[in-house]
Amino acid sequence: MNQAANIISPSAGSVTGGVREVLRFEGFAIMAAATTAYFVSGGNPWFYAILFFTPDLSFAAYALNARLGAIVYNMVHSYISAILLAGASWLLGIDLLWQVALILAAHAGFDRSLGYGLKYASAFRHTHLGVIGKRT
Repeated sequence: MNQAANIISPSAGSVTGGVREVLRFEGFAIMAAATTAYFVSGGNPWFYAILFFTPDLSFAAYALNARLGAIVYNMVHSYISAILLAGASWLLGIDLLWQVALILAAHAGFDRSLGYGLKYASAFRHTHLGVIGKRT
């Protein structure tokens, strides 16, 4: 397969209009629900504060290349990762994993509410919610 076929234009594959706003509001709702669940279940505020932005360290994979950066970033910022971690917590009976899963879901929702979507391999700024950053 041609490598160029995997690189998209900034607007291809990005949601627009009212659907984009619904997805951003949905992200906010997930952040609010996960944060509420975290604190209702007795989560430590300092643990939440320290871990909340930790998923953003995944962008460091972009230093190797954009494709790997997108894969790592999307794995960490996907709701699926939070759900899998929550399931592991339930199966293994480890409350700490549950709290990390809630923080991960809250962070992903926070990013989505701000318009930061899952990344395409073409560039960090190309997301499913549109292009982020300065327009060139």
